[in-house]
Amino acid sequence: MYMTVKEAAVKWGVSDRRIRVLCSEGKIPGAYQEGRGWKIPIDAEKPADGRFKSKERILSQIDRKKAELDGRRPLTKGELERLNEEFTVEYTYNSNAIEGNTLTLRETDLVLQGLTIDQKPLKDHMEAVGHKEAFDYVRELVKENAMLTESIIKQIHYLVLADKKDDRGVYRRVPVRIMGAHHEPVQPYLIEPKMEQLLQDYTVSEDHIVTKLARFHIEFEGIHPFIDGNGRTGRLLVNLELMKAGYPPIDIKFTDRVAYYNAFDAYHVKHDLSAMEGLFAGYINSRLDTYLKIVQE
Repeated sequence: MYMTVKEAAVKWGVSDRRIRVLCSEGKIPGAYQEGRGWKIPIDAEKPADGRFKSKERILSQIDRKKAELDGRRPLTKGELERLNEEFTVEYTYNSNAIEGNTLTLRETDLVLQGLTIDQKPLKDHMEAVGHKEAFDYVRELVKENAMLTESIIKQIHYLVLADKKDDRGVYRRVPVRIMGAHHEPVQPYLIEPKMEQLLQDYTVSEDHIVTKLARFHIEFEGIHPFIDGNGRTGRLLVNLELMKAGYPPIDIKFTDRVAYYNAFDAYHVKHDLSAMEGLFAGYINSRLDTYLKIVQE
């Protein structure tokens, strides 16, 4: 169910113009443009004070909610199953859809139950199953509190790229370009040293986890280490590190893909990390609200 800009403005007590700005900046998770208007989830929450006034404000909200959630753990087995089942299907759908997979959310659910969808490519089926298997593997790594390494990244990619057996889990050996992007991935001979440096920088960083992961994600995608599957792998790595740190995993929506792409361009063109930070922070904040609501009930 969705509401219009005007309905959201009345509900939240802000101007129509402000709602449109929030939508275009990707600060209302799940909102998407249809024609000249915007569709906003009926259960979307109003951003603090009508906007995220500063990075510090939203990060402090996240820290407070994370501390509250930590105080209410552990979640019951039933709570975890409910959260994981719903999330896995939607996450698989959205992450694959961003990369061009044609399965709908319902079809993704059916494929993950073992069914075949007529007139849909085998590749799309394999991508859905591969992504779920990769996320299952990520959850096992979280239980082990496994340190992020190149070997783990390659193993996650191996599971993601279920439809291209020769390219699974190996760095690309040819130059590539990302159509429409304001950044050119590194040459193949630079991939390994760049990945080593990326992991080292991430490990020693003392920034807030939102800032750390926003930068890591952009830099990882900028290196573009694999011939295919970089986006799905990169988003799985973000969730691996979030869950290891005790945060819920996030699901970047297909409907937010324009704001997501723009966040990469903002960093590569203007060296501005705030767009990706804001996107990640909004999703984490919303997921924490979901978890807290469940444990409070």
